[in-house]
Amino acid sequence: MIDEIKADARERMGKSLTALASNFSRIRTGRAHPNLLDNIHIDYYGSDTPLSQVANINVEDARTLAVTPWEKNLVQDIEKAIMKSDLGLNPATAGTVIRIPMPALTEETRKNYIRQARNEAENARVSVRNIRRDALGHIKDLLKDKEISEDEERKAQEEVQKITDEFIAEVDRALETKETDLMEI
Repeated sequence: MIDEIKADARERMGKSLTALASNFSRIRTGRAHPNLLDNIHIDYYGSDTPLSQVANINVEDARTLAVTPWEKNLVQDIEKAIMKSDLGLNPATAGTVIRIPMPALTEETRKNYIRQARNEAENARVSVRNIRRDALGHIKDLLKDKEISEDEERKAQEEVQKITDEFIAEVDRALETKETDLMEI
């Protein structure tokens, strides 16, 4: 029973780390990366469709993305959607290919991105701690129902805390890596 609680906590904490990595991929560094455009959606025949499902997104060089729509009539819509996004990108269209140069990051934008990354990391830490709280609650319930002894409860709480510390350290490492990326020129 305790092993199931720990396995569930570990799995849920792992999902929090995955979500953090996804959120970090949306914070742009000075380099071009196709994940930057993950949040952009296009009105495609009446339905809100992710850009990646209506076009190929490639990295041309370290600072340029190329978006090639599968249908010519989508070029204008994609260009408008990229401009409206809060990414601060200015696409340039050449026929059916939309090139998106990555502007150099200023010191101020770097600091804003670092602030955003720290906020995402803190949200991940809170999520991990909430999962810990849930797991400890389940362990206390087992003690109340007399399914485990107090010694087993104490041992289980320590093990859940070790798992929590492990995942908090992972979050801190991910944040440190992202901050290093952002500060590179």
